[in-house]
Amino acid sequence: MAKQLHPKVKEFKEFVQKHPKMSSEVRKGTATWQELFEEWYLLGEEDSRWDDFREGKVKEEKKDSKGFMDQIGGMLKNMDPAQMEQHINSLSQAIGAVQGVLSQFQSADTSSPSKATEAPERPRHPFSFTKD
Repeated sequence: MAKQLHPKVKEFKEFVQKHPKMSSEVRKGTATWQELFEEWYLLGEEDSRWDDFREGKVKEEKKDSKGFMDQIGGMLKNMDPAQMEQHINSLSQAIGAVQGVLSQFQSADTSSPSKATEAPERPRHPFSFTKD
């Protein structure tokens, strides 16, 4: 026995067939079918939300700025806070190492002329690596 779809789901499928650009948004990852269905269910078919998906009615200016903001929002939504903190810590350590190397070069430039002829002192560990 085949499972019958809810009438609203059937209506939404028909709506999607009339607006094929919705499929490309889901493929790009800017929206999910669940989100689109919920918005369609709450807002209805005639809402301005669907203007971007209607044939021949796409506004390039609005689409570009909205696309960028949607992309930023999607990135923020998919971010793992623990992983982001780890990346920030790694970046901070790398910046600290670069600053240490630069400060050694700067101190070598300001040293006395007799010290400039000597071999520069090598840093013990220019990049500190730690085990996780």
